[in-house]
Amino acid sequence: MAAERLERKLEERLAELGRSGRLKGDELIITGVIPAADGKGPRFLLEGYGAQPFLRMNSNSYLGLSFDAEVRAAEDEAVRQYGTGPGAVRFISGTWSMHVALERRLAEFHGREAAMLFSSAYATMMGLLPQLTTDRTAVISDELNHNCIINAIALGRPAEKRIWKHLDLDDLERHLKEAAQTCDRAIVVTDGVFSMRGDHAPLDEIRKIVDRYDPAFAENAILIVDDSHGVGAFGSTGRGTEEVTGARADLLVGTLGKAFGVNGGYVTGSATIIRYLRETSPFYIYSNPITPAEAAAALKAVEIVDSPRGRELLRHLREMTARFRHGLGVLGLETLPGEHPVVPLMVRDTTRTAVLVAHLRNAGILATGLNYPVVPRGDEEIRFQICADHTPADIDEALAALGAFAAS
Repeated sequence: MAAERLERKLEERLAELGRSGRLKGDELIITGVIPAADGKGPRFLLEGYGAQPFLRMNSNSYLGLSFDAEVRAAEDEAVRQYGTGPGAVRFISGTWSMHVALERRLAEFHGREAAMLFSSAYATMMGLLPQLTTDRTAVISDELNHNCIINAIALGRPAEKRIWKHLDLDDLERHLKEAAQTCDRAIVVTDGVFSMRGDHAPLDEIRKIVDRYDPAFAENAILIVDDSHGVGAFGSTGRGTEEVTGARADLLVGTLGKAFGVNGGYVTGSATIIRYLRETSPFYIYSNPITPAEAAAALKAVEIVDSPRGRELLRHLREMTARFRHGLGVLGLETLPGEHPVVPLMVRDTTRTAVLVAHLRNAGILATGLNYPVVPRGDEEIRFQICADHTPADIDEALAALGAFAAS
């Protein structure tokens, strides 16, 4: 075979990942859904597990809207009207009325002048940050930012890449002060909610620091926030970390694939910046958008979140999250403080994390183990994600399984 020597090296690398506990392995395949009934939320069927039902506690669909009847009906109707795919990239003939309606609704939802859709939130950050980065730009990033930010910085090749210690505002200020001596533009970029830990950035304090140093840069210091895990799941009206902290980013990145339950990503900001990105971002120009039907479903999901029913879903989500966090405390298990529905169980050991994930699966519960390099060494964890379609019975079932492991 022409690639046999390459394949040997790749096999060696895979073996190394396996020995170090970093191999993700085969993916679980969901084959069916059992609707919510008898005081329990939906259960899921997996390939290779027969009729055994599983409680899913590793889903980003924080409000359960991917199964919502109104959201599904909106997508079904749009498929009948517009077909199954966009048929082209946006600037050729791939812009449909539902894309424009959704962008306008997202801008309104976030109180911005404009919004712009991408194929995913990952693509959004990759298509945004490099376009605003020059050879006179310093990009200053929290050390625990998502992989999409890390790779976007690498793609942008800024004059200075600076990493501040996680949530350390003094360190952020130091970096801004130093960058002001050498750069014309500064971009401070952070996750809103940090997806592995469930903690959130103090955007109000970060905003004050960025504004204080803005006059020192000829082309401004701006704040970009990726709040993919916050929007729709955090705050009393689902407006995410901005709502919780009372601050605003210059550019806000969100996703349609988590709390809104559909697919795709977006950025909101000033009309000028959004227009510039439409003209220059290759991840937008050369990639098909989400389908018109997905846009219709997402539009309905945004309308639901921005309604009394959405606020009730968010209230229930907060209650279930608090119930689970309290239960972990009663069991004497370590977590991190916070109110977001990402609830990490700190295991702090790779082997024990794998054993606990297997125990939970045997008990019919799906949860995700996170090991180095996804999280720092010593921060190995099980990431639980609470959703609005979880019930008190579901939470208690998961806690009972954890209690059985703790007692063994």
